[in-house]
Amino acid sequence: MKAKIDADTCIGCGLCVTTCPEVFEMKDDKAVVIVAAVPNNAEESCKKAAEECPVTAITVS
Repeated sequence: MKAKIDADTCIGCGLCVTTCPEVFEMKDDKAVVIVAAVPNNAEESCKKAAEECPVTAITVS
C-alpha cells in the first residue's frame, strides 16, 4: 500500500500526522509522506487519515 499527498490541495492542518505519524509528517506548512510503502501495522490509520482529510488531499492505493 502506498500513500500520496497532493501538495497543491493540502492545507497543512496536520490531521494526517496526528492520525498516522508512521506515514505522514509536516514539512514547512504542508504534510508529506515519509515512507515509500505504508507499513502493515499502519494501514488502517493511514486509510483513516485519508478518509478524514478535510480537503481530500490524500490518496491510498
